[in-house]
Amino acid sequence: MLGSGRSRHGLTTALTGFGLLLTGSALQLGTGAPAHAAATHRILFDNAHAETAGNADWIISTSQPDPLGQNSSPSAEKDWTGALSSWGVALQKTGGYSLKTLPSGSSLAYGGTSATDLSKFDTLVLPEPNTLFTAAEKTAIMNFVKNGGGLFMISDHTGSDRNNDGEDAVEIFNDLMTNNSVDATDPFGFSVDSLSIGSDHPSAIADSSDPVLHGSFGTVGKSLIASGTTATLKPADNPGVKGLLYRTGYSGNTGAFFATSTFGSGRVAFWGDSSPVDDGTGQSGNTLYDGWNDPGANDAALALNATAWLAGAGGGGGGGGSTSCTAAQLLRDTGFESGGAWSATSGVITDSTGESPRSGAYYAWLDGNGTATTDTLSQPVTIPSGCSARLTVHLHVDTAETTATTAYDTLKVQVVGGSGTVLGTLATYSNLDAAAGYTERVFDLSGYAGQTVTLKFTGTEGSKYQTSFVVDDTALDVS
Repeated sequence: MLGSGRSRHGLTTALTGFGLLLTGSALQLGTGAPAHAAATHRILFDNAHAETAGNADWIISTSQPDPLGQNSSPSAEKDWTGALSSWGVALQKTGGYSLKTLPSGSSLAYGGTSATDLSKFDTLVLPEPNTLFTAAEKTAIMNFVKNGGGLFMISDHTGSDRNNDGEDAVEIFNDLMTNNSVDATDPFGFSVDSLSIGSDHPSAIADSSDPVLHGSFGTVGKSLIASGTTATLKPADNPGVKGLLYRTGYSGNTGAFFATSTFGSGRVAFWGDSSPVDDGTGQSGNTLYDGWNDPGANDAALALNATAWLAGAGGGGGGGGSTSCTAAQLLRDTGFESGGAWSATSGVITDSTGESPRSGAYYAWLDGNGTATTDTLSQPVTIPSGCSARLTVHLHVDTAETTATTAYDTLKVQVVGGSGTVLGTLATYSNLDAAAGYTERVFDLSGYAGQTVTLKFTGTEGSKYQTSFVVDDTALDVS
């Protein structure tokens, strides 16, 4: 519909009063298909940014991109060569992970045809990069996460410039988060501290439901700092950020040694030191430190649980997605034909001929009035523990706005807790996303397993030209 207003009629339901305080989010304008966990969880380890400079040896194998070229059935850490080989072998032995390495001399990309393109993976591991990402690489990383990918950021202490190019991991990660073309307004809700902490055993918070601290690879009580740093959390910028382990004497928003967050429909993990994932062995000539097997920490369990969570196998799952979950579709009235399951602003659920359903007779039409309007559509759902969960939404956007650069009208897709708190913003669409027909949008909700949450769509329209956000044929599949 390209006019300046609309007429509503048909099936309606009552507006639910959540009193939400909406939070800002990046516009979902990335290219490439959404990255979501497949039956085999696909992990790409980066070695294109000086991860083996100096004494560093942050690789799972010298065979790159495919570690199976060194040993196709590894059973022990030394079957692959690299200081991260214990991590790689442990994942490989589960049978549920496909591992690759981005070799030196390559570049990170998203939406292309290369075998190491990020669109072909569920998780990207950045183990202490020592060269800055290019502008194109930062765009690729941010769009990968925004569209459902997992990002594992492993830092080291300030001054850990192993290749003497003037940049260390602290600066490189802060540059990624503050100097990119996708969202440079603190997208993950934290910054990396310019610190060099000599030694400590950071402790885990008390949260028995957290899948990173209590996953199928074990329970995490402590980690290790052997010259590392921490992060400062900024939940006002991203309410999804969460500190999991803290430097001794710290809590809340300061001193977070391990933290998780979300961005778009993706997930992020941060670790303040590379020593915990170092297994003490690697290529000849390197001086390494065995933090993986440190007796005072649970670093192996932390690395593996976090990988599982990032790849979409979390929420009590992991180990290649082997869970006791019963496959099911959880949403009621997925096509808006029956009534009663969804709460919505009056007139949102409709059979109006002003827009077209994707199937059936009814659909949900938010905004489209050409006047200042806020419409909502929501449904509560309980996601069972131990399940991977995938939300599918078919969305059509049309607009009378003429701009190609300004988002005047927006639709937020959010997960809301029982008290009305926004737990996560999965995506924000706008008049800039207008296109013919419906587009399938996919979001990973595995991180909410074991919780009762509300899925909420909020359309906000300005006062001049109409933008219609049309939703149909939804589903929330667990497995």
